[in-house]
Amino acid sequence: MLVYYKHPTARFEYITRYLLETLCGFSISITDNKNTVLNFEGPVICYDEEQLHPDVFHISPFGLLNEVGIKKQDIKLEGWRGNKIFFITNGTDIPFDIFSASFYLVSRYEEYLTHEKDIYGRYSHKNSLAFNNDFLRIPLVNYWAIEMRRLLLRKFPVLIYQKRSFCFVPTYDIDMAWTYLHKGVLRNLAGFARSFKQANWKQAAKRYSVLRGKRKDPYDVYEWLDALHLRYSLKPNYFFLLAKESKGYDSNISPDKKCMKDLISYHSMGYPVGIHPSWQSGDHHELLKAEIVNLEKITGNIVINSRFHYIRFNLPDGYHRLISEGIKHDFSMGYGDINGFRASVSTPFQWYDLEKEISTELTVHPFCWMDANSYYEQQYTPAQAYLELKSYHEIIKSTEGEMNIISHNSFFSDEPEFEGWKKVYEIFLDEVVYWDL
Repeated sequence: MLVYYKHPTARFEYITRYLLETLCGFSISITDNKNTVLNFEGPVICYDEEQLHPDVFHISPFGLLNEVGIKKQDIKLEGWRGNKIFFITNGTDIPFDIFSASFYLVSRYEEYLTHEKDIYGRYSHKNSLAFNNDFLRIPLVNYWAIEMRRLLLRKFPVLIYQKRSFCFVPTYDIDMAWTYLHKGVLRNLAGFARSFKQANWKQAAKRYSVLRGKRKDPYDVYEWLDALHLRYSLKPNYFFLLAKESKGYDSNISPDKKCMKDLISYHSMGYPVGIHPSWQSGDHHELLKAEIVNLEKITGNIVINSRFHYIRFNLPDGYHRLISEGIKHDFSMGYGDINGFRASVSTPFQWYDLEKEISTELTVHPFCWMDANSYYEQQYTPAQAYLELKSYHEIIKSTEGEMNIISHNSFFSDEPEFEGWKKVYEIFLDEVVYWDL
């Protein structure tokens, strides 16, 4: 299929290939030569103010893809085929600039504009177009792509496309590898003191029992997870927090301890293991490099995967830092306080650097659900979380996307506050994911 635009730009080529090749599954060529279009005998998409001739598929430009720099956009939403659209134009076949609208969402254009940050210094979902217009919980760009493909196939029945396969990818953030074990004398004494002060004798007894080797540490669920992965043929990703100093939001076990090195090494032999950049590394770039180097020494592998601790990153600086350290895949594209689709898409994409106006080699894997969001922020019960997971599964499967979810080993423990969450994961895998095998 030929795609015509008289003013091709890096933005245009980036989003056109993502929308038509990655999401729709077509093979395309791009041209800025009008004569090539007029003499072409196959299917043509004409991205221009005029239609050129009646047989082309016509989309009229809004203008965003031909701009340089970042400025506030005039966005007015309307409805089209059951979904919301914006950047309305007079296109003959589609009434909005689907390329510009998709680019705006996928590039996270709005995150470069002036905005208020949340209490953790992150871009807040409350600023987003998706949240404020009630489409945060759907991968809108995927829906647009499927509708566009349907219209193209109706106009050009000879078109052939490669349908994407749905994929479920569980990922785990190991912020605290063990509840009581390997924390050292001082931290455990402080834990006992808290339990005594709160008259929480059961917790004190449990800590004592674990430290004496009489029972398994509650957060040690790794063998159980291995069994699930084997049973359902899953290929998960693990992210380990390796802050050198335990303080503030970084309360991990020291990565210098043999037990921690052994745990990471064990997982690296069977799964992709990535870095979970600490909170502290967000303020001191040299710490990020040190954490990555440390992980590479432990695993013996080059680290190419990352997810920011607390989803603490801002664009473009956060991704610039990852790229400078050789990271190829980031799994942070979501919000740290609400579930949904931050980039309004469920399919991995190359990050487009709006400051440099280039498509980078950093592949972004959006996540739609995190247990901590459901539990702490949305205050869902395990039953509600199950329904939420099931809903996202149905939505993403219907749009041929990739379902990335975030879980923490702590949620699978037998600690009272997490009662029922382990069962939710088991039921979800058994009643939903099993049927995808």
